Amino acid sequence: MKNGEVKNIETKILSNDWYTLNKITFDYHREDGKWEKQSREAYDRGNGAAILLYNSDKNTVILTRQFRMPTYVNGNTDGMMIEVCAGILDGDSPEVCIKKECEEETGFVISDVKKVFESYMSPGSVTEILHFFIGQYTDQMRTAKGGGADDETENIEVLEIEFSEAMHMIASGEIKDAKTIMLLQYALIKKIVSA
Repeated sequence: MKNGEVKNIETKILSNDWYTLNKITFDYHREDGKWEKQSREAYDRGNGAAILLYNSDKNTVILTRQFRMPTYVNGNTDGMMIEVCAGILDGDSPEVCIKKECEEETGFVISDVKKVFESYMSPGSVTEILHFFIGQYTDQMRTAKGGGADDETENIEVLEIEFSEAMHMIASGEIKDAKTIMLLQYALIKKIVSA
């Protein structure tokens, strides 16, 4: 978008509880040259990071299972989701964040991570940019049971799954989380682990 195609931006906070929901009103310059008043709601939860932990010797990946209320109210019968480890940056760099989240959620202490891409996950309504990482793990890197930070009521189950089974779980619908599908597909394309 060229400069000058959006003007008169006004932001009103609708909710500021868990994260911030803003109503943004603005003038948009259409292709036909006319200015059009528009308004959108944008959910600001901060930016985040996600990682696929993999073991190329065992052809396994570490995933998590936890309850996600938004999926429950939209037809996910038990609300449980299988996902890669992820978290909100909270002022940290993406790399620092994802290493901390790995330890909290999975119990693995990972020192070497590689950023592979970043993405807006739901650009029509959420401001978040998610930074995607991969990292190799060994059994010796697990220093705790994981499960999430005690003060965050996460109740995370840690899963070690064969990579081929994880790919099957996408096809069967057991894995429906976008960030997880994206990182598993990346691992398949780049042949990081064997299918």
